[in-house]
Amino acid sequence: MNDSIDPRLLSRRRWLSRHATGFGMTALAGMLAGNVGIPALGAAGADAPVTPPFRPRAKHVIFLFMDGGMSQVDTFDPKPRLETDAGKPFPMKIDATQFDQIGNMLPSLWPFRNRGESGLPVSDLFPHLARHADDLCVIRSLTSEFPEHAQACYFVHTGSGAQGRPSMGAWASYGLGTDNEDLPGFVVLNGGMIPLGGVGCYASGFLPAEHTGAFFHVGAEGPIVENIVPGTAPDRQRMTLDFIRSADDEFRDRLGFEGRAVESAIRTMELAAAMQREVPEVADLSRESAATKALYGIDSPDPFLARYAKEALIARRLIERGVRFVELTMVHGLRFVSPWDSHGNLREEHGKCARTVDRPIAALIHDLKARGLWNDTLLVCAGEFGRTPFAQGKDGRDHNPQGFSCWLAGGAVKGGMAYGATDEFGYRAVSDVVTMHDLHATILHILGMDHTRLTYRFGGRDYRLTDVFGNVVEPILA
Repeated sequence: MNDSIDPRLLSRRRWLSRHATGFGMTALAGMLAGNVGIPALGAAGADAPVTPPFRPRAKHVIFLFMDGGMSQVDTFDPKPRLETDAGKPFPMKIDATQFDQIGNMLPSLWPFRNRGESGLPVSDLFPHLARHADDLCVIRSLTSEFPEHAQACYFVHTGSGAQGRPSMGAWASYGLGTDNEDLPGFVVLNGGMIPLGGVGCYASGFLPAEHTGAFFHVGAEGPIVENIVPGTAPDRQRMTLDFIRSADDEFRDRLGFEGRAVESAIRTMELAAAMQREVPEVADLSRESAATKALYGIDSPDPFLARYAKEALIARRLIERGVRFVELTMVHGLRFVSPWDSHGNLREEHGKCARTVDRPIAALIHDLKARGLWNDTLLVCAGEFGRTPFAQGKDGRDHNPQGFSCWLAGGAVKGGMAYGATDEFGYRAVSDVVTMHDLHATILHILGMDHTRLTYRFGGRDYRLTDVFGNVVEPILA
């Protein structure tokens, strides 16, 4: 041991590692082990793809988040009883609502039609998506535990109503890594409308930092990712990165067991440098044919549709290049917050949201099939909760976590089917109830992961996306 170093320059941990043959540091590491994240199952790093424990049904997920809460009785869950009893007081027990403005029963403002060979009912709110009804697996019995936006947004993203847990995209990245070392495992395509709850919906929580959702700003002024264009020549930048890496390596080694956080930061920095090579090409839609851009609606005179179309097309380009999990947000300008949150003026607000997403999502389904990506991709479309079948005031609907709809699509699930049911009014899930933990367990299962084994030790206990709950919804799997 070199004893020439002034003891005053040593940290307490380094002093422990250098004296008494390091037994003090060994004891400290043992005490810290209960408070530092230890992976029980997962990748060595976001850039290292891992073989799933069993055969995956899909390799990638595209999550279409309908921020604000889409109305199930106006989209995928027809309720004739609302038509016959329109305008009458609601006869069932009503749980507390957000604003306590209880109106009478309000039927769907859009007619339902049986679509495709399967006859799956889809309302006229989605004329383009309705053409793909035979590809949709609609879950009509989804429930949430939270009636308020921020908590419900955390819940659908992280499996918890409190901030600080890893997003399901982070769990997917942690568990499987990415197939492209130059791109993140988890990307959020930001159309300018971050859900209530903020960026905590996309955080890595206690997982290593490289699994945090990387934000790509789509349709906004400026670059798709900040500082994506290098400020120096490539060789000079490489020299700088190599110098920083050597300094970080030395610092990490000095920390010993606690150096895991430094290693995560190193990986994040290296990934950022790699993204400077890859992201400009991913975002360059001039490489797409005119027919493809027209299919999505990139050049639509409707600025909201055009922006969401860019999100959808870039999502396809990302999973084509190996990104594990991609989420699309709603676009800025549809509403001041939570675009689908139609407490009033339901026809105009829901109509505007549907016109924004309908054509691009239908185009994405068509494009994934045409490019041979359908069987490897799982599409998930959901909000944080649904809406009440009775009116809020005259022409709106309040929050309803008791029973609502989402849909999945792709080669991993059965198309043209509806699973579960709400009561005759569309208020509560009453048959084959699917909890948010069940949905998360099913998504992980489709990716080839057992949700009970995908854990991470933090604060003295093993955490997982589904907490201690969740069952795979087997009947919907292809």
